[in-house]
Amino acid sequence: MKTKQLFALMGVIVTGVFLSACGRSQNDQQASTQTIRSAVSDQMATLDTAKYSDMISLEAMDNAFEGLYRFDQKGKPVLAGAQSVTSNEEHTIYTFKLRKKAKWSNGDPVKASDYVYAWQNIISPSTASPNSQRLDPIKNAQAIRKGELSPTQLGVKALDDQTLQVQLEAPISYLDELLTGAPFFPKNQKVAEKFDSKYGTTSKNAVYNGPFVVSGWQGTNDQWNYVKNKQYWDQKAVKLAKAEIQVVKDTSTAGKLYQTGKLDYTILGNEFAKQYANDPGYHTKKIPLIGYLGFNTKRDITGNVHARKAIAQGFDKQLLVKNVLNVGTPLNGIVPADFAYNSATDKEYRKQAGDLLPYDKKKAQAEWALAKQELGQDELTLEVLSSDTNEAKQVATYLQSQLEENLPGLKVNLRSIPLKSRLAATTAYNYDVVYGTWQPDYADPVNFISDGGQYHLNTDYTNQAFWNDLDQAATTYANDPAKRWETLIDAETKLIKDDTYTAPVYQGAMTYLLSSKVKGLSISPYGTVLLYRDVEVE
Repeated sequence: MKTKQLFALMGVIVTGVFLSACGRSQNDQQASTQTIRSAVSDQMATLDTAKYSDMISLEAMDNAFEGLYRFDQKGKPVLAGAQSVTSNEEHTIYTFKLRKKAKWSNGDPVKASDYVYAWQNIISPSTASPNSQRLDPIKNAQAIRKGELSPTQLGVKALDDQTLQVQLEAPISYLDELLTGAPFFPKNQKVAEKFDSKYGTTSKNAVYNGPFVVSGWQGTNDQWNYVKNKQYWDQKAVKLAKAEIQVVKDTSTAGKLYQTGKLDYTILGNEFAKQYANDPGYHTKKIPLIGYLGFNTKRDITGNVHARKAIAQGFDKQLLVKNVLNVGTPLNGIVPADFAYNSATDKEYRKQAGDLLPYDKKKAQAEWALAKQELGQDELTLEVLSSDTNEAKQVATYLQSQLEENLPGLKVNLRSIPLKSRLAATTAYNYDVVYGTWQPDYADPVNFISDGGQYHLNTDYTNQAFWNDLDQAATTYANDPAKRWETLIDAETKLIKDDTYTAPVYQGAMTYLLSSKVKGLSISPYGTVLLYRDVEVE
């Protein structure tokens, strides 16, 4: 959900607070004192929907922008920026009527051309968007990404200011879910061109069409706000006046703030899940968040397939989730379990695809011996890059210990840096192995297989059979669920088992504390992103 969606960790904290409204009427509360204080685990990276690849930025966008659809409180997609939609009989051409009342926070009307501009901007190779592949279901998107066609040939047209036409390569069953995602939000062309490369680098360098506007974010600071957007078309339905956001990397601090009544909601760090298990506000649920290792295939060691396979199979995932994370389950493919089901057979994808890269010390050591032989070295050094949150550092330390113990001659160094810096480092190829997490944008395996937080997949993964599989799944077998499933499993097998471009680590679970004061708080059905639109504080 890039969906998607790399990279808030399971220790991402997003929290809501204590309302001091004694002696005030309910109307007064709704008008001005409806405030939540929330904490996140790291800094925001961007407010440009073409540039994000982290969950902190995504959460800001999901609250400050709005696309054709949004998720309701039940986690179902409903029309949002669009008031109606029709399609042709083949379900390949959709026509959306936009809401006439929809405006940007500067008062400009939201036009169909804003969607066209945003989508063409993301798909353009010159933008180098980490989310460009999300548009692949749209007509000509893949050819444009490859530089074979102009972005203007993307299957999206503004028939008039209020009418948007979208043409697909082939019918897809999850279009409404897909269009809830940030890459499909509109962008005000006038504002984007005014700020150019600085667009979205601060809260003032953007305008918003969602229920909130972002304020107070200067690009690197640890505090910002979501303030009710007075120009929002449905602003009467928004009760919350403001969400005050601050970066809190120490999850123990967040837990103490909750205990003292200063926070109403917090995701728990893994080390505190057991501690709060008996608290009345404690909740837990399995989510399709994955932890994974990404490899820089341009470097000698991680460019060697045997070295990648050795690393992928060289650490005990069960011990990781049991003794380090305290929550979650081992993951042996990039698509998580209990996430996607075949519409024709009702089979769960992960069960059908099976385990692709389970922990296997003997196989890992055999692959490591081949890697050292091909590289002509017996002593090798690698660096594992991670963000500097507690959980990320704990996972990286565990990987260091396991890999050095199980792979003879390997020295592992660790580098933990702020998330924004980690994203920049991976984009610039300044890493050997990177540990991160990722959450999807819609419930289909292709979201993980074609994206999944995998850096440089579109440019660096050159197995043409993999890309042919994805093309066939999107076109030839689009209306044949059984064959499409088989094709996607074949693609995942090539990506993970055969070539090990990425190494799956674990599937996450969300544990959090929620005060009874907070009503209407929604959590994205595909991860940990909070949606504040329907929140009311009692």
